[in-house]
Amino acid sequence: MREALVTVLWFTLLTGLAPAAAADLSLEREAELERLVLQDCGSCHGLTLKGGLGPDIRAETLAGIPPEALTEIVLDGIPGTAMPPWRPLLSEDDARWIADFLLKGDVE
Repeated sequence: MREALVTVLWFTLLTGLAPAAAADLSLEREAELERLVLQDCGSCHGLTLKGGLGPDIRAETLAGIPPEALTEIVLDGIPGTAMPPWRPLLSEDDARWIADFLLKGDVE
């Protein structure tokens, strides 16, 4: 996990990603994305997101990671790990919403 976080932070610094706000999504789409996080992400990261095959992705663990970096991880995955790219299925706005959702700790 630590190695992946270091990679993410270096990626963020090297690419100069600028902060961007998540687009306004419909409440229906937000509910769909929350379900995706709890079910699909939860299948690897644990149903409580405390870790499993994948690492702990709760807010306290992700604290300090820029939302832009998490957005890129959601979209492009992490090569050499079980984290797949979701870009074929999610928009950048969707991925940004997921990053913000995880960082806020809104997981019930």
